[in-house]
Amino acid sequence: MKKITLILSLLTALTGCHTLDLNPLSEASTGTFYSNQTELELAVNDLYRLAFWGNDNELFSDNEWHRGQLTNAVIGGTMNADDANVQTFWLNGYKAIARANSFLANKDKAASNTPAAVLLKLEAEMRLIRAYQYARLVAHFGDVPLLLSPVTLEESYGITRTGKDEILAFVFKELDFAAANLPVSYGASETQRLTKGAALAIKARTALYAGNWQVAKEAADAVIQSGAYALHGSYSQLFLKVGETSRELIVSIPRDEKQQVFNGSGYVLDNISRNAGGFGAQLPTRDMVDAYECTDGKLISESTLYDPKAPFKNRDPRLTATVVEFNTQWLGYNYTPHPDSLLVFSSKENKKVSNKDNRAVAAFASFTGFLWKKGIDQTWPDRRVEDNDAIIVRYAEILLTYAEAKIELGEVDATVLDAINQVRARAYGVAADQVTGYPAVKMASAAVLRDVLRRERRVEFPREGLRYMDLIRWKLAEKILTKPVIGLPDPAAQNRAKWPFPGVTPIDSDGIADYSGFGTDVKVLAQRSFDKTRQYLWPIPAVERRVNTGITQNAGY
Repeated sequence: MKKITLILSLLTALTGCHTLDLNPLSEASTGTFYSNQTELELAVNDLYRLAFWGNDNELFSDNEWHRGQLTNAVIGGTMNADDANVQTFWLNGYKAIARANSFLANKDKAASNTPAAVLLKLEAEMRLIRAYQYARLVAHFGDVPLLLSPVTLEESYGITRTGKDEILAFVFKELDFAAANLPVSYGASETQRLTKGAALAIKARTALYAGNWQVAKEAADAVIQSGAYALHGSYSQLFLKVGETSRELIVSIPRDEKQQVFNGSGYVLDNISRNAGGFGAQLPTRDMVDAYECTDGKLISESTLYDPKAPFKNRDPRLTATVVEFNTQWLGYNYTPHPDSLLVFSSKENKKVSNKDNRAVAAFASFTGFLWKKGIDQTWPDRRVEDNDAIIVRYAEILLTYAEAKIELGEVDATVLDAINQVRARAYGVAADQVTGYPAVKMASAAVLRDVLRRERRVEFPREGLRYMDLIRWKLAEKILTKPVIGLPDPAAQNRAKWPFPGVTPIDSDGIADYSGFGTDVKVLAQRSFDKTRQYLWPIPAVERRVNTGITQNAGY
């Protein structure tokens, strides 16, 4: 029977020996490919693309909202088997799996002209990539088809779903193989290739999402004990171009304007201020801003340091590294959404200009009053290009994964506190042992530390695509993704005496803000909706089931 021909788009390739080149070179079929080391490397490099590696969309969570879309299928509760996001996620996962399977089935064609050590390393990379795809698929869909080799067209009609636990066992085994056969690090010309630490880090995340605390702890601890990674000195700089070679990055996907792998003007304009020529449409939520603790380590609803009229003062420094602080220069203009600030000073133009970030001047200025700062470079307004490398896994996540797994195992000890405090102290620019320089976490019950850990994850990882799966695995989506998106009142309705916020927001033990008591002093921008009876898993794409009715559907779809 004739095999399905695999076409490689080869959007990534090699320059020199191993350096990733993001330009497309050619296409090839399995009939003539995999015949030498170069072709094997091309096949592996093809999968170093964001389509196969991106974390979840932040818009699926309570951290971000886009003015133009109101709600998406995830937070709107309308997800179904024909949803484009669902189909794309599934397609990209199995596209990568198919390419990995083709490589593994054909790699020995090059055995006679490829050093055995090189062949083994490339095999380890491919098995890691395939395992990662299955880890993502089971986290979103549960049971999925487990394909380990190329299949014929006839065979494809008989494929069924494999149990999640069986797939996870396979994933852990494959990641162990990758960890055993990949190097700890590479030379300067081979940066961003998958390493032993990458395999262990992905294993730690996969186990955490599956609630396998022991495996998560051991994998995270192995990364920590390796000494190969360290927190970057500056939280804010980590997400800019200068941070792309940081030792904190464990898995990152290269992107570069010169090689035509970047987000263009549409993305940039949605994320920058209207004064700087953008739309101010991709927005941080009020929920997220209120989640940052005060400098005494207490929630805003508990701390005497919090002032709703000066909400950025006395707060965790990650807030002003993530969100543009009111009345500060940003992208060449003073940023203030105050309804009476009709003019602002521009350091770029050295004069006062019309304040287009004020909804009294521009009706579509930020509806929440907030703008993103994290990861946004000062060159964006002029370049209209966003080509920062995409961070998939970094060391801070491993530290917090280790701490969470230990908490859930009932193994609260000094190493748990140290892991959390390393991340927290970095935000304040001090070492973890400088306990007077930041609100260090102290010994407490597992229940208290669980709440602290969950808040820490939220304020450490905004815009990195981790929040959605946290809500899913903690079973908080049904509580959080049913709350409204809150914004500032319209300028004419804004009570100036209560600007920007009418009072202290109540926040419960799960970190959930309650705005119901503020009445017209806040504005409901959109209503989130989440169906707990079905949405903890995504639907199997309808197109797959139309071709193969043997693939069953998840409940409720």
